[in-house]
Amino acid sequence: MIGAAIIVFVLIVFIPVSVLMSGSLGAAAIGFFLRNEADVRHEGSELVDLNG
Repeated sequence: MIGAAIIVFVLIVFIPVSVLMSGSLGAAAIGFFLRNEADVRHEGSELVDLNG
């Protein structure tokens, strides 16, 4: 019976949380690299200073 409870816990709690966390880490990495690339591409523009 305890084995079934562990399987249910993993299916309901652990897997969805790990999928959401990995998605947020992926989004943060993509945002970091895209911002760096945009800063390099548009260096010297007055609009970069307005971006914060």
